Amino acid sequence: MRKFDESRVIKITNTRYREHYHIQTPGGWLNDPNGLCFFKGYYHVFYQYHPYSAEWGPMHWGHVRSKDLVHWENLPVALVPGDSEDAGGCFSGSAIVKDNRLYLIYTGHHYYDDGDQNHFWENQNVAYSDDGIHFTKYDHNPIIEAPKDNSQDFRDPKVWQHGDHYYLVLGSREQQNNRARILLYQSSDLLHWEYRGAIAKAKDIKLEGSMWECPDFFRINGQDVLTCSPMGIKPQRHRFLNLNQSAAFVGHFDYDNAHFTHNDLHLLDDGHNFYAPQSFLTPDGRRIQFGWFSSFDKSMPEQADGWAGALTLPRELILHHNQVGAIPAQETKLLRTREVLNTTASIHESQQFAVPDPQHVEWNLTFNLPDYGSRVSWELANSTHSLIVFSYDQASGEITVRQHNQATDRYASIGQVTQLQVRIFVDTSSVEIFVNDGAATFTERYYNNHQTIITKVDANKPIATAIKAYHLDTKG
Repeated sequence: MRKFDESRVIKITNTRYREHYHIQTPGGWLNDPNGLCFFKGYYHVFYQYHPYSAEWGPMHWGHVRSKDLVHWENLPVALVPGDSEDAGGCFSGSAIVKDNRLYLIYTGHHYYDDGDQNHFWENQNVAYSDDGIHFTKYDHNPIIEAPKDNSQDFRDPKVWQHGDHYYLVLGSREQQNNRARILLYQSSDLLHWEYRGAIAKAKDIKLEGSMWECPDFFRINGQDVLTCSPMGIKPQRHRFLNLNQSAAFVGHFDYDNAHFTHNDLHLLDDGHNFYAPQSFLTPDGRRIQFGWFSSFDKSMPEQADGWAGALTLPRELILHHNQVGAIPAQETKLLRTREVLNTTASIHESQQFAVPDPQHVEWNLTFNLPDYGSRVSWELANSTHSLIVFSYDQASGEITVRQHNQATDRYASIGQVTQLQVRIFVDTSSVEIFVNDGAATFTERYYNNHQTIITKVDANKPIATAIKAYHLDTKG
């Protein structure tokens, strides 16, 4: 089994954009969350990790654990690529506990000898641990190889138990017609798997995508949910505006016949920077999800400082009007060190609110909207320009979020409401916005190069607004 070379880990040279309460690497590149689970008294989060530069590279599995979901301890790298089953990288996967042992099921990535990074093949592998820290790769990997009708895209297993059997779904693309699909496998021991076929396929590539990465499958409030990260969807007015999306199907899964009946695809998050989410079930029965603050089509300035990427706060998933919504996990309140603002104001036109350390604050805003012509907004700005602007137009029922240096805004329709409740988490280089208990979320990155940070609330007419703000823990 390949060993990790600690001496090659890149060093962080500047902390100007370092997050204070989000999961990030100790140095190097981060993307997808992997292997979310609870094991032997700790929450565990793994992530796609390239430790030797701040660029995407051969994927390792970084690893952190926590007692409370918000304060994280760095652990040794869990998976190192380079063995025969994962010569080109240990790509994304998931975790499950069986007989007091923690199993990781992950994709092994392989390149052909022609030097073309876009010419590859993939298989599925197992590693295991009895202490949740040190992992051993299974001697008889790979455990799953691609069916004959598959393209080179065959990755990101998500595993769960149902009854006496284990199941996993895989992101796949059919070779013949370039169509996205989700494949299902079944096992009695996590090591030997039976192929059950495709449980979902894209009907139209332009509308649903040519590849569904990072699938997740779970049950919530009596409904079965398949989430995935579609590639290749064409923008549809105010929907699917990112380069790649994160979306969900809600429906019913027939285990006997391996058939998933579902509604249309809908977005999990409407912001600029959310991708590859994965969820797990907590011991008290909540479905908690983490995502990656993605940046596909924009530079990541922190790369110049020896690191790149972060994971979102933990989110509790709920069903909201038969679609998957998210609220901040209740543990996020543990980040609060003190209340720095508590006021009720009649907001009319722009009003600034000063708080200590404005880049590490949770804002709770409640707008009571008197009629159907109200417009309200919240803005994070520096001394020269707006960084993030959130606005709601009651007449159209639409939310708009603008991010500095992004060519297009992002949108969510929540209908005409008479009360708008918004929770906003500001960290050094990110903003997460949660609206009306699951109606919409927006995940955003921003980069501030100025000393001054200004927070503004605006309304086009007098709006009774309750405003609370909390300083958030900066210990990491």
